[in-house]
Amino acid sequence: MSSQISSTLALLVVLGAALILPVINAHDHPIDYLKPQNAAREEVGIGPLIWDENLVIYAQDYLNTLLHDCELVHSGGPYGENLAWGSGDLSAMDAVTMWVDEKQCYDYEANSCATDQACGHYTQVVWRDSLRVGCAKFTCNTGGTIVGCNYDPPGNYVGERPY
Repeated sequence: MSSQISSTLALLVVLGAALILPVINAHDHPIDYLKPQNAAREEVGIGPLIWDENLVIYAQDYLNTLLHDCELVHSGGPYGENLAWGSGDLSAMDAVTMWVDEKQCYDYEANSCATDQACGHYTQVVWRDSLRVGCAKFTCNTGGTIVGCNYDPPGNYVGERPY
C-alpha cells in the first residue's frame, strides 16, 4: 500500500512540475548567457562576467511583471539591464547575440553609436566595471518571449568608455 502511495505522490510531483515549468520558463542554462557575453568581453581585453543568482532573482521578478503585455520597459532598478524580445521562443544565445552584434554600430574612438543605431546593449555587455550578471527568460501571455540580463555594477555612464 505504501509503495502505491509513494508512486502516486511521485507522479503528482512530476505532473505538477510539468504544469508549472512552461508557465515559469525561468531561464536557459547560465552558460548560454555567459559564453557569448564573455567572448565579447575577451575580444576587447576585459575579464569575464560571473553568474549571480541574486541578479537572476531580480531579473525573474521584474520580467514577471511584464508577462501580460510583453512590453520592453526597463526596470529602472539599481543594475545595468539589457532586454530583448522575440515573437516566438527567443533563446538566451539569440538574445545575447543581438546585443553583441551591436558592436558594429559602436565607434570606440568617438565613444558613440552610429547615427540612428543602437549600441547600448553591447556597451553594457562589455562594460569593464560590470563583474556579475544574472538573466531570466519568460514567455508572455501573447506568446512572445522576453529575455533580460542585469549587471552589477551597472554600466553605460555618459562620457565614459566601456573598456
